[in-house]
Amino acid sequence: MATNFFSRATVATVGLTCKAFLKLGFCSSVSVNGLDTLLQALWSKERENGRGVVTVANHLSTLDDPLLWGIMPWRSYFSERTTRWALGASDIIFTNPIFSAFFRNGQVLETFRGKGIYQPSVDTAVAKLNGGGWVHLFGEGKVCQSNDYHERNGVAYLARFKWGIGRMLMETNLPPIIIPMWITGFDKLMPEGRPIPYKFIPRLGANLSVTFGSPIPAEKIQSALATVDRNPAHIHIRPSHSDNVSHGGGWIGETITQLAPAFTPQYCERDGQLWEEMARVRSEVAEIIKREVEALGRSVSGERLGK
Repeated sequence: MATNFFSRATVATVGLTCKAFLKLGFCSSVSVNGLDTLLQALWSKERENGRGVVTVANHLSTLDDPLLWGIMPWRSYFSERTTRWALGASDIIFTNPIFSAFFRNGQVLETFRGKGIYQPSVDTAVAKLNGGGWVHLFGEGKVCQSNDYHERNGVAYLARFKWGIGRMLMETNLPPIIIPMWITGFDKLMPEGRPIPYKFIPRLGANLSVTFGSPIPAEKIQSALATVDRNPAHIHIRPSHSDNVSHGGGWIGETITQLAPAFTPQYCERDGQLWEEMARVRSEVAEIIKREVEALGRSVSGERLGK
């Protein structure tokens, strides 16, 4: 009970502070488009049946989260159901006991760089989604400001999205509601490369925008299966109803686990081909999400993604 109280107090305090920052003129403008798409997903009755919500955005600055959630209705900060869960790097924000307690109470899951996709934070994210929770992801897994985007023939592209996204989306019991997002201006608010202490101080007067796209159809995610199994007899979705998080289970993972008695990292050490195929599917799922976020970004910022 005490933990829940401190969590709600932390989330509400941070949320209201971010809302005040956006409202009180510290930014020249704040534009929000498509917020109703997220709110409808958060209030969907499907969540009661275990269908989670996933938002995925580009990552422009260290202030993106939590500041961008200052656009949410104030009442949303007082319920876990309308507050996002996020993944945060252990070596950046969980650096001492005080910070660790603060971020855990703020619904951030400690994630260890280099530990791969089979770690407790990813397991917990899948479990939250299976309970109808909301998980927010920055696909690139790190801050990538617009000047860092690589470009080909006048078209800019985001960095590769992390495979953990693929695992989370594949292993939920039901297809989550996946909403792409595109944010702009946060790199002007908190530009990278400034010396201490300026790197910790927001620059006032930035023009911020937050755009929510339409939910990504489950069929697009299912198309990743084509990279593994081209035999139509094998392509059928058999939802998992276990409360536990199992490696390779879920609405898509179950399809691939039919190829083996038990799909686990240990099993795949003995069957390199299956491990390679599963990795290919995760990679393709992450790439599908990346393309959707980029497409939204081009509709907002042009072919060069604001570069």
